[in-house]
Amino acid sequence: MLWTRWLVLLLCWGATSGEQQADERDRAPAEVRADSRRQRSPPPVEPLDFGFVPAAVYDTHAYYEPGAVGILFHMVHAFLYAVQPNSFPKDLIVKVIQQNMGGIKIEEWRKPENVVLLLKWIHYEAGFLICATIGILIVVLTPIIGMCFCVCRCCENCGGEMHQRQRKNADCQRGFYTASLVATSIFIVVGVLIAYAANHNVSIQIKSTRRLINTNMRDMKTFANNTPAQIEYLTAQYTTAKNKVLSELDNIGPLLGGRIHSQLEKEVVPSLDTALRMAGAMRETKEALENVSSSLEVLQEGTGQLQARLTGERASLSNTLSDPACTNGAVSPTCNTIRSTLSQLGISADYSKLRDVSHALDNIDTVLKTDLTNIVQKGYSSFNDTPRLVKEQTKNIVSGVKGTLDKIGAEINGFSKMFPVEASLANFTIFLNQGLKNIESYYPQIDQMDFYRWIGCVAVLCLVVLVLAFNILGLLCGSCGYDKQATPTTRGCLSNTGGNLLMAGVGFSFIFVWVLMAMVTTFFIVGGNVEKLVCEPLANRQLFKIIDTPFLVHPAKKNFLPGMLFQNPNIDLTLGSMYRDCFENNGLYHALQLETMFNINSFLNRTVYNNDLAKVFESVQVDLQHITLLEQAGRDNLINFANSGIGQIDYEAYLAEVNKGVTLVDLLSFSTDLEAQADQLPRGALENALKGHASSIRQIHREQVVPMEQAMSTLSQSIKQLQRMSSDLPVKVTNILSAIDAAEYLITNNASHVVKQETKGYVQSLVGYFRQYTEWVKNSLTAEVAQCKPISNIVDSMEIVACSFIVDSVNTFWFGLGGCCILLIPSIIFSVKLAKYYRRMDTEDVFEDSSYPWLVAL
Repeated sequence: MLWTRWLVLLLCWGATSGEQQADERDRAPAEVRADSRRQRSPPPVEPLDFGFVPAAVYDTHAYYEPGAVGILFHMVHAFLYAVQPNSFPKDLIVKVIQQNMGGIKIEEWRKPENVVLLLKWIHYEAGFLICATIGILIVVLTPIIGMCFCVCRCCENCGGEMHQRQRKNADCQRGFYTASLVATSIFIVVGVLIAYAANHNVSIQIKSTRRLINTNMRDMKTFANNTPAQIEYLTAQYTTAKNKVLSELDNIGPLLGGRIHSQLEKEVVPSLDTALRMAGAMRETKEALENVSSSLEVLQEGTGQLQARLTGERASLSNTLSDPACTNGAVSPTCNTIRSTLSQLGISADYSKLRDVSHALDNIDTVLKTDLTNIVQKGYSSFNDTPRLVKEQTKNIVSGVKGTLDKIGAEINGFSKMFPVEASLANFTIFLNQGLKNIESYYPQIDQMDFYRWIGCVAVLCLVVLVLAFNILGLLCGSCGYDKQATPTTRGCLSNTGGNLLMAGVGFSFIFVWVLMAMVTTFFIVGGNVEKLVCEPLANRQLFKIIDTPFLVHPAKKNFLPGMLFQNPNIDLTLGSMYRDCFENNGLYHALQLETMFNINSFLNRTVYNNDLAKVFESVQVDLQHITLLEQAGRDNLINFANSGIGQIDYEAYLAEVNKGVTLVDLLSFSTDLEAQADQLPRGALENALKGHASSIRQIHREQVVPMEQAMSTLSQSIKQLQRMSSDLPVKVTNILSAIDAAEYLITNNASHVVKQETKGYVQSLVGYFRQYTEWVKNSLTAEVAQCKPISNIVDSMEIVACSFIVDSVNTFWFGLGGCCILLIPSIIFSVKLAKYYRRMDTEDVFEDSSYPWLVAL
């Protein structure tokens, strides 16, 4: 049996993921579990595709449909249920076995507990005992009654006197006895046919047994030949998990570095974004200062020119109003009105008092000589370079992990080669072939024995058929030769022959019925109890519960099956559980609970994910201290921008002058009013002169005021923009520098926590691939590797052969034969009674002439 141990150990190699890891997870601290929801959960592990384990296809279909003969089987089962309706006595059988473990001793049965068991057993077997008693009585009494009947008839008693009294209902009695004998004979024929069908069914099913044997042997060969390929497939699929881990390690920079980057960017990127926005603010500040400077220059220059032109126009208009024509009474009010508005022709805002922003602009130009945007982009690049740093700093660790994984793969491949599985399975196949040849060598003997059995059963049935032949011939001869006109002494030869044949049938019935009943009783007791105590419990698996009863075989041995297979009766393995697993076509590893012999979890803990690999993963360290977010030049640039002087500009003075407007009055409105007043004057030189002045004022507005208003708008917008930018500018710069300092401090001093956390999540994702592999191995061993359906098929085939083929047929045979034996008893009675009406009598009743002629006629 050495090869079986090698095979069992080989089947054990590829089981589940380590129990130790599960225990460690169960022992995780409570506070870690409580904080797990607040922590960032690790990314989901990508599912691996390990393919499908090469499946074995088994040929045996352990199912039997008896066909038409099944009706007879159901009749027998119904009869046995009527005889024995009690449920299977599991507890009673267990107690009997346990109390008689050392052998049956007569003196032991005198004990009260054994007497109780005996009474219970008698109660259970009451139906069989009653029927067996009836059979034994028939066996004993039939020959005695036959001998007495024979002697009695020889003494011309019991119907032996060859004299028949004349009765008025003789024809009615003869008809009744004839019909009864015919009906009895018909039922006997049915019984013979039932017995013959059962007898023939055994011979037919013996040939089907060969098919079951061949298919079961082929399935066992398939099981033996397919198992190494399945184990090799499990071993080879380690490469799938290994290659996935190696791929993850090759991309450790984007994966681990990216995860670290994504955690740190929550603090780093916002600080750099504010610095980058501040660089844009510097450029906007320069543009605003340049606009202020240019607009102020334009306004100061334009104010002087505008003032000169307005002054000249006011003087010219005043001279025009000094014309004598304005002294006319009708014209004088209009001239006075125009003269009163001359003071409005003047400028409103005085930009000469405003200080220029050249100093602040010079400072901003100096600040912008340093490209802060480029410096910030360098900070971005330095931070975004985290994946490359991770890859560079873990280069040696990755190479170490690859070497460890190669070593693990070699150990797994080497483990499967430690056992001589090929030679063991070759020996097992040879054993199966030799066993099949040995079984096939018995086929001729089995066929010969079955032929003898068939002949014997047919011979037994021929005894019944012989009696039936006498009965049927007697009925035919008697009925055909019977003459109503003949007297008992003058009956014909044919009628007399019929009566003699009936009596011959009676004689043979007395000779054979007790022998046949003895056979029926024996087959009934044996076959009925086998059906009730073996076949039915085996069909509903109650028999397994008896075998699986703890401490049944030995008081110190708990379970029978593991004690026989593994010499360890304490393993929680039962025949019922093994059969269920094999019936569901699960793996032999799960069905036999082979993990109790070889703990594959320990092997996987030592190989697939061992301590060396765990230490390599735990040694992953990433140093981010070389990351610089903002160079010193950038810091100085921000400080210089805060001290550039834009906060010292008198924005209120600028806004006050800008809000005044260019002139005291709207020149367009003034010129329009002037024209309207000129239209009120009489036509002449004065009217034309005033309209000329209105046209000059419009020209001044178009050439001088409009450009100044545009400059004032630009100045107003730029001043307001500068005012917004300069508001708390030192505080803003300080906040930016503080945020960058905090981010750099996080990277320099506190990044180790983030690195450790993300490294742990990264390692867990790598370990997750190994766990997928081990879980897949576990599931494959449970359901796909070494599927033990052939074992349950063998049990089911044995049940079909023993119970459905043999026991059911034997029970049906005695059922039919027993019915014949029972019916032979009334057949004897009817034959004896009927023979009196067919046989020729020696004497008869004679009635002479008397005073009662009607009686003679009658």
